[in-house]
Amino acid sequence: ITTSQMSLIASGSAQNANDNAYSAFNRRLKFLQLGNLESPSARFQQLADERDQFSRSVPSSSSTSPRIRERFHRLFSRKIDWSSMWRISKEWIRNPFNMALFIWMIGVAVSGAFLFMIMTGMLNGSLRKKSQRDVWFEVNNQILNALFTLMCLYQHPQRIYHLTLLLRWKPDDVLKLRSIYCKNGTYKPNEWTHMMVVVIALNVNCIAQYALCGLNLGYKRSKRPAIGVGITLAVALGAAAFAGVYTILSPLGRDYETETTDEEAQDSSLYSARRSLEKKFSFVSGGDGDDKSLVPSPRWSGGILDFWDDISLAYLSLFCSFCVFGWNMERLGFGNMYVHIATFLLLCVAPFWIFNLAAVNIQNEVMREALGITGICLCAFGLLYGGFWRIQMRKRYNLPPYSFCCGKAAASECCLWLFCCWCSLAQEVRTGNAYDIVDDRFCRKMTS
Repeated sequence: ITTSQMSLIASGSAQNANDNAYSAFNRRLKFLQLGNLESPSARFQQLADERDQFSRSVPSSSSTSPRIRERFHRLFSRKIDWSSMWRISKEWIRNPFNMALFIWMIGVAVSGAFLFMIMTGMLNGSLRKKSQRDVWFEVNNQILNALFTLMCLYQHPQRIYHLTLLLRWKPDDVLKLRSIYCKNGTYKPNEWTHMMVVVIALNVNCIAQYALCGLNLGYKRSKRPAIGVGITLAVALGAAAFAGVYTILSPLGRDYETETTDEEAQDSSLYSARRSLEKKFSFVSGGDGDDKSLVPSPRWSGGILDFWDDISLAYLSLFCSFCVFGWNMERLGFGNMYVHIATFLLLCVAPFWIFNLAAVNIQNEVMREALGITGICLCAFGLLYGGFWRIQMRKRYNLPPYSFCCGKAAASECCLWLFCCWCSLAQEVRTGNAYDIVDDRFCRKMTS
């Protein structure tokens, strides 16, 4: 090797060393800038924008919703087909998971009812001694604790998996999460951020339930901290209710017009999916821009007390209020049926359990009864959830308002749900049955 070649090699090595040092300095400077100059909220916003930009590049799948919801719509749209309902119920119970879920619900209902009767004094005649009532109370409390903890143990791995998919965020992950959390499985604005909020709330629900289980198992009833029980129970139920309401009210539960490519427009599967979706929500076509079938000023179907117009619907509204409410909300385009059912149920029963379980270890009988009565009163205010969605229904479909409460339509509709919830629900379902729905407007019912 000549002297000139040695000098070239030395200069090249020095240049590479300088380049490496310069790039390392740039990386360190960039890291320091991100760590010191940008706030955590700014970094999260930047990450959310990057994820949303990636989401836009992932086309939505053309999968349709389960057929069972379409069949439920046909069952309840006009008159109840009891034979079809029985056939669908038998088909549903044959699924092993559904059978286990049904057994779980029976256990929760029986233990919850027994606990409710003990708390309200309905069993004082049979269980005359307070020590007997305390034993039965603790037994049913531990059964409920075990059942809900078991459900969290089943759900939590899935929720952690969904959190992992959100952090990874690949095309397959986007499609899978859309099918679970997004209405109709389509792209929603800033969907990554909204999904993250929901998934975190659901994980908080599981963690709070584990803490509640630890308090129930780790302490005797006499030494169990009432504040700890109340806080963990409130967080567990509140996180689940928040996740449900947020899913409905956020962009995840809304309809958006998405851009489609020429190839997608020519795809017959996309057309069939659209037709299936229209059938699911009872959408009909106006026909070549003809809006003659649209009803400019729709009316409520009958008055609040006209539940005799459809006695089958009246019985369903009375005995299956939460299920009928959730089904009607999804039919009207206000979000997922199951989310509505779970959220409404939580808002109506959670205050009772929170206040009464927190009052168990209070020795003062007057204070204990006061907390129990407070929980029952707050449960009644959970009916305002139905009043809120009645207001949304009136505004979206241009229905006439009630104004008997201080001339305020919103206050009047909330009062209807507070004092006559079953009648209000029956009227809302009858009104939905009386019309077809086209682009968030009522249309005259098409007769075949």
